[in-house]
Amino acid sequence: MSKIKVAIVGCGNISGIYFKNLTKRFNNLVEIAACVDIIKEKAEAAGKEYGIPKVLSFEEVLNDCEIKLIVNLTIPASHAEVSLAALEAGKHVYLEKPLAISREDGRRMVDLAREKNVLLGCAPETFMGAGIQTCRKLIDDGVIGKPIAASAYMMCHGHESWHPAPEFYYKIGGGPMFDMGPYYLTALITLLGSVRRVSGSVKKSFEQRTITSESKKGTIIDVEVPTHLSALLDFADGTTANLTTSFDVWHHNMPNIEIYGTEGSLKVPDPNTFAGPVMLKLKGETQWREIPLTHEYSENSRGVGVADMAAAISGNRKHRAHGDLAYHVLDIMHAVHESSDSGKHILLQSSCERPTMMPMGVQDGELD
Repeated sequence: MSKIKVAIVGCGNISGIYFKNLTKRFNNLVEIAACVDIIKEKAEAAGKEYGIPKVLSFEEVLNDCEIKLIVNLTIPASHAEVSLAALEAGKHVYLEKPLAISREDGRRMVDLAREKNVLLGCAPETFMGAGIQTCRKLIDDGVIGKPIAASAYMMCHGHESWHPAPEFYYKIGGGPMFDMGPYYLTALITLLGSVRRVSGSVKKSFEQRTITSESKKGTIIDVEVPTHLSALLDFADGTTANLTTSFDVWHHNMPNIEIYGTEGSLKVPDPNTFAGPVMLKLKGETQWREIPLTHEYSENSRGVGVADMAAAISGNRKHRAHGDLAYHVLDIMHAVHESSDSGKHILLQSSCERPTMMPMGVQDGELD
């Protein structure tokens, strides 16, 4: 299988783990040929640290016929612009979540990828990790019976206490749903399938936030988006799920994700991670028990979605973190806001296939 030449566009906070994993764990599938950043010094520093041969402009990357895949790690506001330009140039594109800020841009990206006969993929790829894949196997094997309902909670008090530049989390395209919702929704879709109807309630609890991380300590952020969102999701298979995402909660004791079936219940690990624990309690049992992980990729494996796309390009198969999945997640997130604003259920126009389960028994760095 030949290596796919990749360019990373955006050398910010998240890029380090992509550089690390793509140059070491997945270098049998990809070769980072170039890196790009609007601040050239960032790209130069990354190039030096990870041994990337070229620091280019975005235009130069688009014109480089050897580079086949663009990894778009820019901020959410730039996702659509960068990705559409790359797709138009005939490049495969994998980007950080969310797919886009607007449904319209997300739809254009999916349609353009099909028109150009290239692949479009999007984070999070954490659902490909050992934890959620183990849960997928348990559900698909019928261990908890037929799924009936689910609960999911991502609640904290925002990112201004640790992130070096947290302003965009409180601007259009940010907020806990657009920032963290993709992890939870992608996991739920992987486990349960497509969502058909959404009901939502959203609010903004604080008009301003104060940055307490060191680099911008004391800076005031005007909050533009809802920061506490609750949703009821009706899945196509009849399962219902409660989802809450919040930047307004100091402390809580709610689960990351739990799935409730006719034969028992399953505790799904944090979907922002790749590992466990996976906990199971069947009817008649008195205690939860930990289930050994059945799949590979329990460490931080960001970049595995890029590697999977590269394997799909070479092997002429469908990649797992595919564009239809990312668009369905985007559609759901918008529907939560629209339901709250209108006071009505929102019937979704989108759906997607569940990603293919990851193979068992592979070595780290391998995909099938």
